[in-house]
Amino acid sequence: MDHKEKMFRGDLYDPSDEELLKQQQKWNELLYDFNQTWPSETAERENLLKALLAECGEACYVEPPLRANWGSNTHFGNAVYANFNLTLVDDAPIYVGNDVMFGPNVTIATAGHPINPNLRRRKMQFNLPVTIRNNVWIGAQSVVLPGVTIGENSVIGAGSVVTKDIPDNVVAIGNPCKVLREIGERDKRYYYKNRKIDRKLFIDNDENH
Repeated sequence: MDHKEKMFRGDLYDPSDEELLKQQQKWNELLYDFNQTWPSETAERENLLKALLAECGEACYVEPPLRANWGSNTHFGNAVYANFNLTLVDDAPIYVGNDVMFGPNVTIATAGHPINPNLRRRKMQFNLPVTIRNNVWIGAQSVVLPGVTIGENSVIGAGSVVTKDIPDNVVAIGNPCKVLREIGERDKRYYYKNRKIDRKLFIDNDENH
C-alpha cells in the first residue's frame, strides 16, 4: 500500500514522501494563482476555484487568501461563502454542503499526529474526513478537528474548537465546543439578542426561515 492510499484510510503514513510532495505541488501552485487574483477578476477566481477543488457548486465565493494542503480533496456544495483566511488541511476529504458560511480565520483540519513521541519524531501523520452539512455557519477563528461532522442548520460560535460531532439545528460554542441550545421558536422572531426580524424580509411562507 502506498502513502496516498494510507492518506485516505486513516492509517499512519509519512507526509514527506517524495511522490506525495510532487503531486501536492501542482495544487499548491494553482492555489497560489487563485490568491494572486485582483478583486475585479471574479470570473478568473471562480474558474481557478473550480479547478482547484474536487467539487465546487454554483454561486460559491471564497475571499482570498485561501490556504489548503491540497484543495483537490475538498468538496463544496452550492452557495458556499468563505471569508478571508479559510484554512483547509485537506489531507483527507472535506465535505461542505450547500449554503455553508465560514467566518474569517476558520481552520478545517483532517490531519493529526500520534501522541507517541517516537512516532511524532518520525513526522508520522493520520487523516480523518470532516463533514459540514447544509446551511451551517462557522464563526470566526473556529477550528474543526479530524473526523468531525457538523449537523445541518447548526451554528458554531466564534473561537470554538470542535472536537466531536455536533447535531442538527443547534447553537454550539466553546473549547471544546458543546451544544449551548437548540435553534427554536425565538430564532424565528429575533436575529440578534432583542433585535426583531422584519417579517417583510420573508418572501415565502416557509415557517422554518
